[in-house]
Amino acid sequence: MKRVISLALSLVLVLALAACGGKQDGGSSKKLIVGFDAEFPPFGFINEKGEYDGFDLAMAQEVCKRLGWEYQAVAIDWDSKDAELSSGNINCIWNGFTYTGRENDYTWSDPYVDNSIVLVVKADSGIKTKADLAGKTVMAQAGSSAVDAIEADAAFKGSLKELVQLADYNLGFMELDQGTVDALAADLGVAMAQLNQKAGAYVIIDEAVSTEQYAIGFLKGNTELRDAVNAQLHAMAEDGTMRKIAEQYVEEGVVLDSLCLLK
Repeated sequence: MKRVISLALSLVLVLALAACGGKQDGGSSKKLIVGFDAEFPPFGFINEKGEYDGFDLAMAQEVCKRLGWEYQAVAIDWDSKDAELSSGNINCIWNGFTYTGRENDYTWSDPYVDNSIVLVVKADSGIKTKADLAGKTVMAQAGSSAVDAIEADAAFKGSLKELVQLADYNLGFMELDQGTVDALAADLGVAMAQLNQKAGAYVIIDEAVSTEQYAIGFLKGNTELRDAVNAQLHAMAEDGTMRKIAEQYVEEGVVLDSLCLLK
């Protein structure tokens, strides 16, 4: 009888220790779940192998490697990014995400990229200035800072025939090629990606719609996650890793001079 009781107690002890060990491991491990737009090169896209790729995703993977965290990329509808973040489906938005003008909406990392919202037109369109777009149609991605920038420029928006908002820029460039829209308002990196892919097909108007900065957005109040990621972001800038990663995506549209943490 004593032997049975002893065995039972031993089993309980083993199970208790296993449970405690599991809880400890689960508590110490972290997972960075990155929400991104899979149609937003060079920051996030699907490569020729059918894999999620991009400058921002490569940066996120390096952060997780350094911290010993699990990494997961989740392609989202950009217009639904806030719902994805608040529901916990993702725990950060890291994909050419504009900090400027949204400073109080999220808990932010430090800005790491200087960006411009530029206007892209077909090379043979004859459009050279913003004024030339009077009475014409401009496309921008729904929920993007390009929309915000145009909305903020009342004179420019008022001169347009229409501001068309589509789900992603792949659709936008198809519309531009077909002549359904006359110009696209897009982030500089996105524009450069298209110019590099189709040499001579498009040009960027010299006059930008606006200037801004990119940062990583976390749920408001989640300073613990932000601080851990932000520290590694600075470390990567200081030890040259950020530049090395960026150099791998220059052909996709990354502009090295835009990396403000390296300045």
